[in-house]
Amino acid sequence: MCKIISSKKAIDLIKNNQTLAIGGFVGFTIPEELLVTLKEKFLEDKKPNNLSIFYCAGIGDGKERGLNHLAHEGLIGKLYCGHIGLAPKLGALVSKNLFPAYTVPQGVTVHLLRAIAGKKPGVLTHVGLKTFADPRIEGCCANELAKKESIIEIISIDNKDYLLYKSFPIDVCFIKATTADTHGSLTFENEAVFADQLTMAEATKNSGGIVIAQVDRVTEYGTLDPHRVRVHSHLVDYVVIGKPENSPQSFLFKDFVPEWTGQIKRPLDSFEKTDLNERKICGRRSILEIKKNMLVNLGIGVPEAVASVASEEGISDKFTLTIESGVMGGVPASGLGIGATYNPEAIHEQGSIFDLYDGGGIDVACLGAAEIDEKGNVNVSKFCGRVVGPGGFVNISQNTKKVIFCGSFTAKGLEIKVEDDKLKIMKEGTNKKFKTKVEQITFSGEYANDSGQEVLYVTERAVFKLTKAGLMLIEIAPGIDLEKDILSNMEFKPLISESLKEMDVRIFKDELMNIIL
Repeated sequence: MCKIISSKKAIDLIKNNQTLAIGGFVGFTIPEELLVTLKEKFLEDKKPNNLSIFYCAGIGDGKERGLNHLAHEGLIGKLYCGHIGLAPKLGALVSKNLFPAYTVPQGVTVHLLRAIAGKKPGVLTHVGLKTFADPRIEGCCANELAKKESIIEIISIDNKDYLLYKSFPIDVCFIKATTADTHGSLTFENEAVFADQLTMAEATKNSGGIVIAQVDRVTEYGTLDPHRVRVHSHLVDYVVIGKPENSPQSFLFKDFVPEWTGQIKRPLDSFEKTDLNERKICGRRSILEIKKNMLVNLGIGVPEAVASVASEEGISDKFTLTIESGVMGGVPASGLGIGATYNPEAIHEQGSIFDLYDGGGIDVACLGAAEIDEKGNVNVSKFCGRVVGPGGFVNISQNTKKVIFCGSFTAKGLEIKVEDDKLKIMKEGTNKKFKTKVEQITFSGEYANDSGQEVLYVTERAVFKLTKAGLMLIEIAPGIDLEKDILSNMEFKPLISESLKEMDVRIFKDELMNIIL
C-alpha cells in the first residue's frame, strides 16, 4: 500500500497533451518540488509537453518560484487560471501569444473543481456579468489565441442572464500537504491555508486522473488523527517527500510561522505601528465604514492598511476579517503573505468561502484599484496589454454589500506630507488613475448600479461614491485644492456633491483615532 515515490518517477507519469491541475494559494501549499522536477525533465527531454495547465489562485513569488518554473516554450499548450501576476515569466509567454490563455474569476475556478468532481457541465453563475469575463466583452480571453475557443456561454433563466463556465476533465494534479501516512492520507497541520487541495483531488480522481501529493514527512498508517485528515488516502495515488528547500510554509519567510496555523497567538501590540502615509490615510478612512460584528474582506496592497489600523486602534476583535484563501478572523498577513492570517479563528477550504462570498455574505470589502473611469468601472487585471488576472476580485467586488476601492489618487512617484492636520502634495504621481476609460473592466459600475450596491472610492485626498449618473466627489482632504490637486489630475470631470465636505480630521493626526465600534 505504500505510495511513496521519487519526484522524478512522479513526473514520468505525466504524458504529453494532458491537463495538469496545480493546487495552492500565492506561496502557500505550493508543490514546489514537483514543479521544479517537471521543469528539469522538460528542459532535459522536452517532455512532457503541450500541457493544459489549470490552477485557481495566483501561484508564485513574482520572480522564480511557483508557476514561473513552467515558463518554457513548448511545455504549456493552454493556460486556464485565476491570476498570472505572481508568475511574470509565465505572463510573458501569454503576451507572446504562444498558447491560448484564459484568466477566470478565482471563485469560479474553485467551484469549477466541484463541478468537474460532480460530473456537471460547469459552473452556472452571475459572477462576471458585464465584466471582462462576459463573452459579450472579452470572455476571459487573455490573448488572441484564446479567442478561437469559447470557455463560457450565456444562459437565460427566467429572463435573467447567467454565465456557464464549462467543465473539462483533469488528467493529473499536484497538491501539497504537511504529513502523509503510508497509505496516502494527508494532514495540513503546518499549512497556513487549506486552499483547493481536497476539491482538486476529487475532481482529478473522478476524471480518472492521477493525484500526486507533495508532503514534508511520512508517518505510519493508522497514526493520523482522523479529525485532521483533510484528504483521504482513497483520493491520493502517489506521495512525494519534498526537499526542505522546496517545502517552505510560504514564499514570504524562510522560517515557519506558528501564528499562521493557530499553534501560538501573537500579541496584538507586537504589530509595528505604520507611518502616516497615503496607505494609512486610505486605511483610516475605509475603516470608518466598518461597524461592529461585520464580515470584512481585504484585498492586497493598500487595503491591507485596514488591518494594521484596526490592530493599532485595538478593534481587530470587533469585526471579522476574511481572506478568499478560506481564513477567517485574526490579522491578515501582507505582500507574499496574503492568504495567511496571524491568529486565525478558522481555516476553511477555498470553495466554501466563495460560497459565502458569492451569496452576499461579506458586509464590506476593501479592495485595490489601479484604474477607475467615469462610469465607476475598475481595472485591476490588465495594464498596457500585460495580463495579470482578477484573482478573487470579481467574486468579492460584485457580491459584497458595500465595496470600497482604496488607493493613492495618482501613481508612480507620488509624495505626500501631513502637517498641522492637513495634507500636502509634495510631488504628484506621473500616472493618472482616474481614466476616461479603463483598459479592462474587472468591476462593472453598471452592474453595481443595477444591483443597488453601495460603492465608494477612497484616496488619500478625496472620496467618491458611485451614482446612477456616474462618479461623484463627496469628500476632500483638509489642505487640498479642488481644482489643482483633484480635477486637474483626472481625465474626466466627476460630479461634485452639493454637500461636499472635508474628510474626518482624525485621519490626518499622527495619533490614535480612538475609533469606537
